[in-house]
Amino acid sequence: MCRLNSLPFKSENSFIISKYCLENSEFEKSKAFIIVEILEYVPNSVVIKTIIRKTTGNVTAVCFDSGESLGGRISPFDTFIQVIEGKSEIIIDGKSAILETGQSIIIPAHAHNTIRANERFKMLSTIIKSGYGDFPVGF
Repeated sequence: MCRLNSLPFKSENSFIISKYCLENSEFEKSKAFIIVEILEYVPNSVVIKTIIRKTTGNVTAVCFDSGESLGGRISPFDTFIQVIEGKSEIIIDGKSAILETGQSIIIPAHAHNTIRANERFKMLSTIIKSGYGDFPVGF
């Protein structure tokens, strides 16, 4: 079950698809929060919480239980990943990078990538969809 801390959400629009727990409501604006506390680990799951979602990009907080992964992904946009707790493995076009708390990486547009949790970790994902003349805004 998706367990979200009681923080400044506009609504509780959470649902579970397979082992992924998604929370699609944005945070209340102008209200402080602690980013590593916005979601909790769920056994055998990946929990995804939308911070900001716009047609020009989005910011998402994600936590992975140990052994979980998001793989086989290709995005038409650059994706900025920042580990905010724990350690992760990011594989971009077959090349592995281990990131620890405070470290970041940019996954280039059109790169095949996998995000793997060899241990529990939390991250922020930021995608900017503007500035890509060949792609429609809001992809």
